[in-house]
Amino acid sequence: MSDHQVHIIGGGLAGSEAAWQLANAGIRVKLSEMRGSGDMTPAHQTDGLAELVCSNSFRSDDAERNAVGLLHQEMRDLGSLIMAQGDAHKVPAGSALAVDRDHFSAGVTAALEAHPNITIVRERIDQLPTEGLTIVATGPLTAPGLADSIGAATGSDALAFFDAIAPIVHFESIDMDKAWFQSRWDKVGPGGNGKDYINCPMTKDEYLAFHQGLLDGEKSEFKDWENVPYFEGCMPIEVMAERGVDTLRYGPMKGVGLDDPRTACDEFPNGRWPYAVVQLRQDNATGTLWNMVGFQTKLKYAEQVRLFRTIPGLENAEFARLGGLHRNTFIRSPELLDPTLRLKSRPHIRFAGQVTGCEGYVESSAIGLLAGRFAAAEILGRDLTPPPVETALGALLGHITGGAEVETYQPMNVNFGLMPPIEGRTKKADRKLLYTARARAAFAEWLKAA
Repeated sequence: MSDHQVHIIGGGLAGSEAAWQLANAGIRVKLSEMRGSGDMTPAHQTDGLAELVCSNSFRSDDAERNAVGLLHQEMRDLGSLIMAQGDAHKVPAGSALAVDRDHFSAGVTAALEAHPNITIVRERIDQLPTEGLTIVATGPLTAPGLADSIGAATGSDALAFFDAIAPIVHFESIDMDKAWFQSRWDKVGPGGNGKDYINCPMTKDEYLAFHQGLLDGEKSEFKDWENVPYFEGCMPIEVMAERGVDTLRYGPMKGVGLDDPRTACDEFPNGRWPYAVVQLRQDNATGTLWNMVGFQTKLKYAEQVRLFRTIPGLENAEFARLGGLHRNTFIRSPELLDPTLRLKSRPHIRFAGQVTGCEGYVESSAIGLLAGRFAAAEILGRDLTPPPVETALGALLGHITGGAEVETYQPMNVNFGLMPPIEGRTKKADRKLLYTARARAAFAEWLKAA
């Protein structure tokens, strides 16, 4: 007789959250993670569970006006381990929730290791289990052997796209005589003070030279992965630059709401808005590391160092990590999964996390949470209907399991557009509040029944 009731493959955000939900329901879990067994992915650097490989931000924590903030709250209400550790290890980031990535991963790992219902095994799994309840949460970097096994089971080729990683800069190497602290519009979030970002301003000439440098810079080449679409929410900076000279200036490099104190005058006592700006966000609790917001890139390392040191304030920047790319793999979930994330052709297997085609740390964790709860309900003989589509959890799940066109299915962050539209005419400023109010009511009713 097996000493576990559910086998989870993958110890990232989704797998960790699924294990936590199952274990807290009294279910014995085996969690297999290949890192720590001698194997490593191209993007990870440690063997810690729930390691964050890209940004350290869980994005907006505003549960009243933002869909991801609403998702945060729903997960907290369901006892999410990822949200609990995120809250425990947050760093200032305006109205966003950002975390010290090392402390966050260590906290998740310690919690799972200490749980009596969880056994963590450092091993690589190359084949889908033929029996026994299983949750596959291997993420976008699924090992080749298991990816082939998934392809054989689904009868469909996996889809893939590149996910770009932003560079991280040592704070002491930033010239604060040229840069300054300020959140856009001085917005204050939990634990913040309206000065949660470092801003490096650019004049028009500096911006145009930088833009040209992005176009001319030497990029990594991927002969085997040509013509793979990028995810719009994680677009490499140089790909955005190719879309037009002003694309960056109206995207991650917009200067709106940021007052450069060096340009203060009688007419503008706080300073003028820069033509363009590069923002950096705190990456660890001590404030020694800062990541370049929106600067995911496929530039070669030497080119990154050369070009990014042309940014005012970063002339002597020392990089703790340079940008890079890793491959993301996901299945055609709307075609292959049922409403409770089971593989239709092999219902003893559930999928969770980014391999299902959700995008983002929080979304990946949320699908892991649901997979764990669905599996627990199945074992315990309870009915657990999917959360209503009016909720953040339900809207995200609905997109993955049937709300999207199969042929054009792409990874998606949670957003209000996944929810049913608000009926009647409403002011734009009120619409988000109406979405979240409706979601909270629907979630409360679902939670009673769950």
